[in-house]
Amino acid sequence: MKDRAHYSAARLRGIAAASIALCAATALTACSSSDSDSKTSAQTSPPASSPAASTGSADPEAAEKKAVLEAYSKMWDEQVKAYRKADLTGTDLDEYAAALALSSTKRDLNDLRSKGIVATGAPTHEVDVTQIDVAAKVPKAELTDCLDTAEWTLVYSESGKPVEMPEKRLTRYVNKIEAEKWGKQWKILDVTPEQQAC
Repeated sequence: MKDRAHYSAARLRGIAAASIALCAATALTACSSSDSDSKTSAQTSPPASSPAASTGSADPEAAEKKAVLEAYSKMWDEQVKAYRKADLTGTDLDEYAAALALSSTKRDLNDLRSKGIVATGAPTHEVDVTQIDVAAKVPKAELTDCLDTAEWTLVYSESGKPVEMPEKRLTRYVNKIEAEKWGKQWKILDVTPEQQAC
């Protein structure tokens, strides 16, 4: 039973949804997921006073970079809502996530719900757009996120007791993200946790 709880934790903090899960039972396995609080929002959007934002011509892709960062932040907002109750009902996750990012979250939530586990708190982010191609037929982008899950915890919903986690685990680690622009909306397609501290 404990091993299953640890597996759920790994899926929750690793997504992705993930995306989306919390932590694996091995010593240096990555963890993940988020409620974008004000700190997250501030870190995922370029400041309004930045040169790129003020000049417009300094970075012709600035608006699209900002849009994909906002989509990523909102995806985490919706994921955190879902993990708080182990249910997607009442969230808009499918507006910001698709493909593996969405399907892995659904799997994680089903697994957690079957074990009576939910997540409390929220992770924080330091995310950058590392590559973007807005000229492609389907615009795409790659992002790198330093995700901090120290304040994002799995608990048993009935008792409120925390799920036992491995002591030696990464709580701040690198995520690699793939995104595409579908119509006017950027969608997060995959979030891959790296076994790399940041």
